Amino acid sequence: MILVLEKGITQVRKSQLKSILAENGCMVHEPDGSGQNILGVIGKNSLTREFLMAQDGVTDVIPISTAYKLVSRQMKKEDTIIKIGNVEVGGDKITIIAGPCAVESREQAMTIAKEVKKYGATLFRGGAFKPRSSPYSFQGLEEEGLKILAEVREVTGLRVVTEITSPMHADLMMKYVDVIQIGARNMQNFELLKCAGRMGKPVVLKRGLASTIEEWLMSAEYIAAEGNRNIILCERGIRTFEPYTRNTLDLSAIPVLKQLTHLPVLIDPSHATGIREKVSPMARAAIAAGADGLMIEVHHKPEEALSDGPQSLYPKQFGRLIRDIYVIAPVVGKQLIHDYTGYSAVSTDALSKEFNKSRKDKRVVYLGEQGTFSHKAAIQYFSSDVENYPVPSFRDIFEHVKSGAADFGIIPIENSLAGSIHENYDLLLEYELFITGELSIRVVHNLIAHKDTKLEDIKQILAPPPAFQQCRRFLDANPDMKIVPVNATGSAVKRVAESGNLKDAAIGSVEAANLFGMTVLEDAIEDNPRNFTRFVVIEKQMAQEGAKNKSSIVFSTSNKPGSLFEVMKVFSENQINLVKLESRPIHGKPWQYMFYADLETDLTDSNTINVIAQIEKNTEFLKILGSYNCGKKGDGLEMI
Repeated sequence: MILVLEKGITQVRKSQLKSILAENGCMVHEPDGSGQNILGVIGKNSLTREFLMAQDGVTDVIPISTAYKLVSRQMKKEDTIIKIGNVEVGGDKITIIAGPCAVESREQAMTIAKEVKKYGATLFRGGAFKPRSSPYSFQGLEEEGLKILAEVREVTGLRVVTEITSPMHADLMMKYVDVIQIGARNMQNFELLKCAGRMGKPVVLKRGLASTIEEWLMSAEYIAAEGNRNIILCERGIRTFEPYTRNTLDLSAIPVLKQLTHLPVLIDPSHATGIREKVSPMARAAIAAGADGLMIEVHHKPEEALSDGPQSLYPKQFGRLIRDIYVIAPVVGKQLIHDYTGYSAVSTDALSKEFNKSRKDKRVVYLGEQGTFSHKAAIQYFSSDVENYPVPSFRDIFEHVKSGAADFGIIPIENSLAGSIHENYDLLLEYELFITGELSIRVVHNLIAHKDTKLEDIKQILAPPPAFQQCRRFLDANPDMKIVPVNATGSAVKRVAESGNLKDAAIGSVEAANLFGMTVLEDAIEDNPRNFTRFVVIEKQMAQEGAKNKSSIVFSTSNKPGSLFEVMKVFSENQINLVKLESRPIHGKPWQYMFYADLETDLTDSNTINVIAQIEKNTEFLKILGSYNCGKKGDGLEMI
């Protein structure tokens, strides 16, 4: 059952309630980050609802109807996010776990680890203990394999995942690895599940060969009941009568699990299909269906692999898949961060103690209120360890970063429907700050109002001007609704919530509606579903670490025929792709213009010094706004 507590309940009274429950044989669980004052109560007891309702500080008693209690969505409404070093599994980020089925040698593991990291893996997988159908098949390198995994982590910075097959291996796992996996054959090995619960390390729990979803969740409950809530569910296909693939991938399990449990869900299309050519299509479908990540088998020489070579992708195939996922993720409200060590100053060494210490002191500033798309971008781009806070204007963002009050700012730079946000282009020219990263968010606008409001009751709508531009068809269809401009969608929802006026509505995100206790009256009211906003991260210094494949510049040319052509010629002759070019008036100089350009190159690379010199030769003014990682070249970002 769930006890709903009074908002103002003291910690002393809460502790007294916990003591009463414990004395009656109950296990008490207080969900983290639920945003509610609740206690989860598990275990057989004779306490009645009437007795519990009579306790000071208790406002309601809600029964949990499922057999699995701790992992149920009833226990915790918010998605659980599991931290593995600087990687987060769940929430708005896509996690990619990749590596060979089995660790075969140091050279093999290190080669594959470097390849999958280069292409976008955030965790490395490899089996040291291999339970096989045949006793004569390769059984793994055991402890020697674990030592190799530990070395992979030290060299590449990738945290490592491996399977545990027996409780007797627990000490070795605690010594060498970051995440333990319980395979399909052991999903109902209850002693192993309890052991994993006591170990406390994050657990990837694979679905059994012919297990129902409820049986799977009951296995997760065994782990949670031992005190370990760091559980990641992994669908890897179930056994059916269909012979054309190794197993049948149950993609329908994703939306079912999202309704039943707060735990993150991964998909393993490698084991599900058993056929290399089928892995990528199923992986793409899994992300589209709402999976939190993928577990992919990759081998640089799969024809020589000692285990599961036919289902292992070549590194370049893996790279192409990651590019596809990068494009698909924003459509379903998620983000694929290619390199967790690519956050510029946020994370230069994922294993460094100094990094982990200093990262907690970092701050990122964004526009508006919590629940805005800028807030969502800040959360998706940065780890939750990085503090974020809002300010009322774009200039305030630049001022906070300039003064050092914030380490990073995140600003929208252009929208696929409404075009460029010119104010921010002007501010980039004015301030000595640099672009160090970018991401794109799919913008889904919703009409948000109070619970009892009806569409015909609304007299005015609050939103920022870009949101009105993006929802023009809806507004044209409702001409009697007055539009009231505010600076951000989150601010709009907050003002409507605080006003209490049932005739007011706001345009904003589902997250904002939930945050301020409002209701979505009409969803997806934007004119076009291909509505994406590109955000950039700004800092006081150029990005130093990580791969950089895009640069932004601003320049002016002399007022004579062919001057702009000469600059374009530099790009053409050096095989540099120009992906954006836009002019802006020069303040104080009528009919004269600055040109903003985005280039698919790294202008901080030593090989481009000559390019910069050629541009300077043909311009009167040149400023490099930044070189940074935009994902991957050719990622299909033309949709943005």
